Amino acid sequence: MTAYKQAVAESLGDEEGIAAFYRARGFEPIWTGDDAASTDRRRALIESFGLADVHGLPTAKYDARALMNKMAAARTGRERGLLEVELSRTFISFANDLQSGIIDNPGRVDSQIKRTLPRRAPEDLLTQLIEQRPEAVLRNLVPPTAEYSRLMRAKLELERKIRHGGWGATVSASKLEPGQSGDRVVALRNRLVSMDYLAPSLTTTYDSAMEAAVRQFQDDHGLNIDGVAGSSTLREINVAPEDRLKSVIVAMERERWLNIEGGRGKRHILVNLVDFHAQIIDDDKLTFETRSVIGHQDHDRRTPEFSDVMTHMVINPYWYVPRSIIVGEYLPLLRSNPGAAGHLDIIDSRGRVVSRGQSFARFSSSSFPYSMRQRPGPRNALGTVKFMFPNKYNIYLHDTPSQSLFAREVRTFSHGCIRLDDPHDFAYALLAPQTADPVNYFQSILRSGQNTKVNLEQNVPVHLIYRTAFTPAKGHVNYRHDIYNRDARIWEALQAEGVSLMTHWES
Repeated sequence: MTAYKQAVAESLGDEEGIAAFYRARGFEPIWTGDDAASTDRRRALIESFGLADVHGLPTAKYDARALMNKMAAARTGRERGLLEVELSRTFISFANDLQSGIIDNPGRVDSQIKRTLPRRAPEDLLTQLIEQRPEAVLRNLVPPTAEYSRLMRAKLELERKIRHGGWGATVSASKLEPGQSGDRVVALRNRLVSMDYLAPSLTTTYDSAMEAAVRQFQDDHGLNIDGVAGSSTLREINVAPEDRLKSVIVAMERERWLNIEGGRGKRHILVNLVDFHAQIIDDDKLTFETRSVIGHQDHDRRTPEFSDVMTHMVINPYWYVPRSIIVGEYLPLLRSNPGAAGHLDIIDSRGRVVSRGQSFARFSSSSFPYSMRQRPGPRNALGTVKFMFPNKYNIYLHDTPSQSLFAREVRTFSHGCIRLDDPHDFAYALLAPQTADPVNYFQSILRSGQNTKVNLEQNVPVHLIYRTAFTPAKGHVNYRHDIYNRDARIWEALQAEGVSLMTHWES
């Protein structure tokens, strides 16, 4: 074995993926050879590092200068072998960061992020590199979604704006409304102009143009749209562009976590938790949207983030009471009065309704052997329909009798499941591909009052995501509150990996 091959074999250690690639090709080099293909790969890799900051990656992690110095210094077979492996490791590290995320295990950042990164096998990435043009391989690492491209443009625009002074002075007022004038209105005008919500002008009055700009700003930030710059609107207007930039960089990282081979699904359901909406997407176009309620901020009630597949809906559902509620709320009542909570059935392990003609006083929270369920009906906690994508977190989408909550600006009221404002229309949209008259089909089952499972002939991927920054096809970037403080933790984790705000020109 030559010194070069021995160095490659020894330095690979337990990196089985890279080792398998080199063993399969007899340890022949792909980077350190004298041929034109090796030269092209080296050049493409080094050049790609120059775009790391554009993607919000940790630029210091990919030290192009150090690698180039090692390339120039490698003389012996052993030195070339060590350099060969280092270049492959660096390529795999860069490819992983760009293609599927910098943070290896998002669940360690927040336990409610239930995602495994869509890592590609190292041997597959290296094989692509020798079978295709290296520039194309590196270019195709980038998530192919329009959302990622728009977020990248938003990042560059925010950085440019910050380098030129940001959005100017903040607005020191508690409330401004149409018809007012004066210095505080001028400050609002200047801020809106700098944010590209308002055309430059010399007006000192809160006029109709400013009102329209405020309305658009409110829409883009998930606020109640009334054209009045109240406390919540001014708080969002006064957020620093640096903080918005952090949100965009975190959103780019999150988009990489969803860079799934094969995409998210020709038809899929997308629920951005912090936007409080559920959407049906067909061929990358929004075809249905409804408001949603998500889990409360209490840690044990927060809605997790994950992806799964919707298989069916249940019309006229039973609500099975969570164990914590049974033993914490209902069992104390049943001990003193077996007839308490009469709207609920008590069920044994075989699904049979248990007679209440007995004493429950002998049971403790650990020994109570029964479950409880609420019968279908207008007051059922799940409403008239639930949408199932079976998962170990017991999360699903459903109707609710508590319709007043959908008028709230921040809608965090559930125990974790996602309530829908327009569940019937949502059901019609899901059923449309498999029945000619989805409305009458659904309504006939609903009127029967019978608990009925309806399978979806084509399963639909469901993605529960968390984006405090996201982009429409046209218009401004939208921003939302970090209600569970997850993005703040992700930003800290990205900083620990070496990500920083690029808000000034490097010399």
